[in-house]
Amino acid sequence: MTNSLGLLLPADRIFVAGHRGMAGSAICRALQRAGHGDPAQGGALLTAPRSELDLLDPAAVEAWFASNRPTVVVLAAAKVGGIQANASYPADFLLDNLKIQTHVIEGAWRAGVRRLLFLGSSCIYPKFAEQPIKEEALLTAALEPSNEWYAIAKIAGIKLCQALRQQHGFDAISLMPTNLYGPGDNYHPTNSHVLPALIRRFHEAAQLPDHGAGNSVTCWGSGTPLREFLHVDDLGEACVFALEHWDPDAPNAPRAANAEPLTFLNVGTGVDLSIRDLAAAVAAATGYRGSIEWDATKPDGTPKKQLDVSCLAALGWQAQIPLPVGLNSTVSDFRQQLDQQLVRL
Repeated sequence: MTNSLGLLLPADRIFVAGHRGMAGSAICRALQRAGHGDPAQGGALLTAPRSELDLLDPAAVEAWFASNRPTVVVLAAAKVGGIQANASYPADFLLDNLKIQTHVIEGAWRAGVRRLLFLGSSCIYPKFAEQPIKEEALLTAALEPSNEWYAIAKIAGIKLCQALRQQHGFDAISLMPTNLYGPGDNYHPTNSHVLPALIRRFHEAAQLPDHGAGNSVTCWGSGTPLREFLHVDDLGEACVFALEHWDPDAPNAPRAANAEPLTFLNVGTGVDLSIRDLAAAVAAATGYRGSIEWDATKPDGTPKKQLDVSCLAALGWQAQIPLPVGLNSTVSDFRQQLDQQLVRL
């Protein structure tokens, strides 16, 4: 399979770092759907479990690149978690992500990789950025303190990609996804993000007699913050689209207000909703019939975070999975995970 720009080729050896994570596995699925990494076409889809490649070890990364010779790299590996995890392990979130990014991005450049796609996060933007958030908002004001350690690491990754492109002509691009959800998510009761945490909490409450009627579930914060959610399979499609079609140096490529080419683009739906409405939707999807309470002593985080996705839309991509559809399938995936765990026991 080829594309008009020749940016992703049939014979490419594509390495997806973090292939077992929610984002990485979705990117692998999208690449396969698009016919990339097909050995019959001379290509390969390369993956490496942690037991085979420790991304925190620079020598191991260098040796792996030399041995496996990828031509395209997608960096989806990261240490991730919700507000509580970020607050509990700030040094881990900063150090581990800085190391993973530096080792893979620099290693790819030194190994002669032709293209690299780095996955950032919408948390890179200021807490009180003008809404919807444009790419140019980066570094214009203070970050949200509850996840600044992770955000600072991601900003460093974006800037490393920009610096290597500027100084050495390395074709590194970055995408900034909004809040992700979908198959393969982390449903840990304390270390997960808001949507999977809600799914677990409401599912467990729905298992009570009469689907939890007469009981209550307490959620963090006021419920008023607004958030945007993107199904991870939409992210996978966006990554493939960007690898196939986005050349920041092309004449028609998205540019900042100062006419400089953008080397990182937002990925999302462009639609947000309140956490209170999200909780109600999750309750409905899980069949929970009890009440919902809010603990306003817990942090809310950024009051509103909605991405401006017009740049990627101008290139021809937009999300396809509506939240109600994606939420129902995600609840089913979560319950399948639970069933598989019971079978193993």
